[in-house]
Amino acid sequence: MIQDIDTRPESANSMIYPWQQPVWKMLTQRFPDIGHGLLFYGKQGCGKHAFVEHFVAWLLCLNKQTHGACGQCGSCQWLKSDTHPNYVSISTDEDNKKANAQIKIEKIRELLPFVQQTVDGWRVIVIQPAEALNIASANALLKTLEEPGERVVIILVAEHFLKLPATIRSRLQRYALDRIELDQATDYLQQQLTSLDVQQIQLYLNLANGMPLEAMSLLEQAWISRRQEFMQDWLNLVQQKSSPIRYATKWAKEFNFTELQHLLEYLLSDLICVKLKQPVKNIDLDFTQLCDFYSLEVLFDIYAELQQSKIKIQQNVQTNLVIDQMFVLLMNANRNQ
Repeated sequence: MIQDIDTRPESANSMIYPWQQPVWKMLTQRFPDIGHGLLFYGKQGCGKHAFVEHFVAWLLCLNKQTHGACGQCGSCQWLKSDTHPNYVSISTDEDNKKANAQIKIEKIRELLPFVQQTVDGWRVIVIQPAEALNIASANALLKTLEEPGERVVIILVAEHFLKLPATIRSRLQRYALDRIELDQATDYLQQQLTSLDVQQIQLYLNLANGMPLEAMSLLEQAWISRRQEFMQDWLNLVQQKSSPIRYATKWAKEFNFTELQHLLEYLLSDLICVKLKQPVKNIDLDFTQLCDFYSLEVLFDIYAELQQSKIKIQQNVQTNLVIDQMFVLLMNANRNQ
């Protein structure tokens, strides 16, 4: 079964998300004239993986319903038990899930017998994340896309579809699943998160780039409730010009590097927005005092260094050293006169 990384509050047999209805209606009404190569893409938290899972089940179902697969036929039962002979899912190696992990050419070459065989029903291939295709595997896939077998659907799932080679993109029907209106996202979250007021929902949507499911996942992030405290420590750091290691040690104990990285990225982005007189995402925070200590150029430099720190961590540089260096950099601000 396709692994869905999006938080999905409904039951396994639920409808697809409201903002996905136009794409769902278009595909199901056009079927079987949908093309043999499909690309579903969108920002994290738009529900693209859930949509693909729902659509794959419908494609393979022997008793298709308007809203989705029947869930009862032999094909649906095979899919639920991960034993469907007409379905192949390709991803990066299970033991290699790093950011730069790739889908190797061998996996794509192994598709050839699958697409060439003659069987009853539709055959479906899902490749995700599609950005993980390297040059060799993308070229191998190109041949399959150009000469697919009968009743074969190849589905690619991506967050950043422009990272795919143009030759691949040109052979796919593309569907964006992150075209979500603010009112639509707000209504959905108000239904799911009844304990939050409108301003809180707006805050979470801001931090989630307007993606409702990502906004829901942020509720589980501990750093969200510590932003004000972190801002105060940051302000103390630049005002006193001392104790960067103490603050670094404190926050390294509170959060892992990824959590600290997210926290800093959000705050740095908003400081830059203040300098550029643009709206901020953290609408509940006041950046006035802290912003006065940094020039726009310095803020961009700090942001660039934060991106470099991710690479250092991947290269096994000690995390505490990277965090210490970051707090020293934050301390050495250039105050604007």
